[in-house]
Amino acid sequence: MKTVYLALGSNIGDREANLRAAIEHISAAGIPVRRESPIYETEPVGSKDQRWFLNMVVQAETALFPSQLLTRTGKIELALGRVRTVPNGPRTIDIDILLYGSAVVRTPRLEIPHPRMQERRFVLAPLADLAPDLRHPVLRQTVRQLLEAAPPQTVRLFRN
Repeated sequence: MKTVYLALGSNIGDREANLRAAIEHISAAGIPVRRESPIYETEPVGSKDQRWFLNMVVQAETALFPSQLLTRTGKIELALGRVRTVPNGPRTIDIDILLYGSAVVRTPRLEIPHPRMQERRFVLAPLADLAPDLRHPVLRQTVRQLLEAAPPQTVRLFRN
């Protein structure tokens, strides 16, 4: 079994319910979720003319190969109503593979570690809640160090 970290995000509909549904689907798909970060509300990246996102990170375990995990998470996104129309646009759910153990994967379809995670506070803040001392397998910096160096973005704990 490999430990994986998955980033979840939603800014359409009941954002919190979408995150919870994604966690249930992930576990039901044979990828048991072991830990969940707090939920953060974050300003959108890229297209600013959209609702703010709720984001979180989960730590899970899998026996799937990385490409199989990507296929499985893509099916979960579709099942939860994800429609890809505009890059960085609104979405019911987004599931990104951040880390897969200490593996480095570079294929046309998949890059692990996620190629932009070090630029995204909305990923690093919740990941730091779960694993602040975890080292990025390529950059060799801890999640805490990456968060300290990340570009500015409004990221605040979500409370309803």
